[in-house]
Amino acid sequence: MRKLSRTPSDYRWPEGATTRVPFWVYTDDEIYRREQEKIFGGATWNYVALEAEIPNPGDFVKTSIGDRPVIVVRDKDGSINVIANSCAHRGVAFCKESRGNAQSFTCPYHQWNYDLKGKLVGIPFRRGYKKQGGMPDDFDLNEHSVRSLKVHSRHGVIFASFDHSVESFEEYIGTNMLGYFDRVFDGRELKVLGYERQSIDCNWKLMFENIKDPYHASVLHVFLMTFGLFRMDQESAVEMDETGRHSALISRRAGQASAEAAQEMKNNLRNDFKLEDPNLLDVVKEFSGNNSVVMLTLFPNIIVQQQSNTLAMRQIVTRSPGVFELHWTFFGYASDSEEMVKRRVRQANLMGPSGLVSVDDSEVLAMSQSGMFPYDNHQVVLEMGGREIEDTNHMITEVAIRGFYKYYAKVMGL
Repeated sequence: MRKLSRTPSDYRWPEGATTRVPFWVYTDDEIYRREQEKIFGGATWNYVALEAEIPNPGDFVKTSIGDRPVIVVRDKDGSINVIANSCAHRGVAFCKESRGNAQSFTCPYHQWNYDLKGKLVGIPFRRGYKKQGGMPDDFDLNEHSVRSLKVHSRHGVIFASFDHSVESFEEYIGTNMLGYFDRVFDGRELKVLGYERQSIDCNWKLMFENIKDPYHASVLHVFLMTFGLFRMDQESAVEMDETGRHSALISRRAGQASAEAAQEMKNNLRNDFKLEDPNLLDVVKEFSGNNSVVMLTLFPNIIVQQQSNTLAMRQIVTRSPGVFELHWTFFGYASDSEEMVKRRVRQANLMGPSGLVSVDDSEVLAMSQSGMFPYDNHQVVLEMGGREIEDTNHMITEVAIRGFYKYYAKVMGL
């Protein structure tokens, strides 16, 4: 990405703040830098891992918050620590493995050694050698720990924040969104079923928007429409927390589309498509209520996916203004029957980098970035469903995106 030359006065939200988004928020290097500081490094709760990934003392996973590398590790007493993967000496990202078990962490460059809390416990040649060299006499190991984050785990899901004064997790999520969170994470022990990762050539916010955007689902996703998994004519709702930063898309599976709905979706509703294996859509009701799909976006970096019986965490990891990674963790419950595990894994083929549904998003989001970059003085228009920001009982709306950017502009000081 090129470095765009702007003055402070250029970073102003356009008139009609809730219905317009300047293209430069997706392309500008300075905006990206501010996001790392104010959003990912600010007073936010960021998803980092599932407890099921680190069941034993010393188990760890390497991940990132924004583009800052961190390590999630279970301590010897069973507690969970999240520490910066950056040596206090020369800044080396000292943990190279994606996951594993460790008694401590040692930087490969100069062998500085840290315990599982990130506390510096030893360095080679601290006292020098044969009365030569070494650290000053007043060098204090306690003053050179790696950065430790504030940690909260709820029902097996781990969140962390660089800001130790951040509000409680429950206050941050809000009562309504917490209800949807606890619907999936109800206290049952979780079981990881597998991982998928992809790099997408677009700004991270485009993915976050995408899961707040039911409008596109009824015109882009041939599979969803054709097989009735998520469609404009179904009973549905869009709900947000009071800030607009979090939201849930909710839908109930329906049968054959009405004539009116079919006409609106005629370009991508394919009556000639059949499944070679109908078991792909063998859905079993497992949650209370009649909702067959709940897609929960929790600001700033996680999408909790419940589509039929497939469950996944979609973690957003930023890399640059025009590139981000999407880390998929598919999971179920430890109490699942063998049949249910097979069902979840089979339905996982709907999602992921080459999923029958999600592959559409990866392509069109990269196309969005390609179209925005050369025209960064233009604006996104968000008027589908009106200009208001309030919960709705239909899918033909962009209200959750409007809510997101109202909050985003405030946090970013735009």
